[in-house]
Amino acid sequence: MFLTKPSLLIDALLSVAYPHACRLCGKNVESRAFGVVCSECWKLTRLFSELDPICWKCGGLLPGRTFVDPVDLRCRTCELQSFTAARSCGLYEKALRQSVLELKRRPNLASYLRSLLQNIATQSPLNQATRIIPVPLHRRRQRDRGFNQAAVIARSVSAALKVPIDKESLVRSQFSEKHRAGLDAQGRRDTVVNAFVITNQRLIQNERILLIDDVLTTGATASSCASALADAGAGSVYVLTIARSRL
Repeated sequence: MFLTKPSLLIDALLSVAYPHACRLCGKNVESRAFGVVCSECWKLTRLFSELDPICWKCGGLLPGRTFVDPVDLRCRTCELQSFTAARSCGLYEKALRQSVLELKRRPNLASYLRSLLQNIATQSPLNQATRIIPVPLHRRRQRDRGFNQAAVIARSVSAALKVPIDKESLVRSQFSEKHRAGLDAQGRRDTVVNAFVITNQRLIQNERILLIDDVLTTGATASSCASALADAGAGSVYVLTIARSRL
């Protein structure tokens, strides 16, 4: 279990004293460690395991079962993406979706979700990272929200990998008024073309970057960031997100 015995006791007492309803089914959430969703709804969420066939590059779940080397598994739709490899905890649905939405409201990661992210970060190839960079928000967006949710995730991953966080070398220079949720893949790419710039190339050169974000949808944002980092001399760019869309 990801909580110590004293923490479990405190967590149980707090759950009784301050119960809250699961965002999905309405039942009481048994433990604050699960965040805003109960344990049963977490079980119904499609989380990825080491046995799942996923595209080695984009981390998308592939149909059927396969017994080939995981490095040889490719969906062939992500070949033009600029990042080296991407991984997620699971599909953007149910508990993971609610967790992402909650993270956009409050800068806090539930213990269960934190353990999922740290487990992936410490596995190959992401564990090769030498520098962690959260996908930056434009300064207007960050001012409105008050925090960058990617930076919240990055702090947890940094603690597990013992790798430094760099929040200064990559910045978003363009602000988009478009509501990206309603855009197709091309529309999403258009909103992030040349949107990211490097402010300190010296810190990027020859580094193996772990790029952190909340959701991977079309991969446009991650790819745009990775392209800027690669142009600055990064050796490789890995991506870690809480969730990802289906292929």
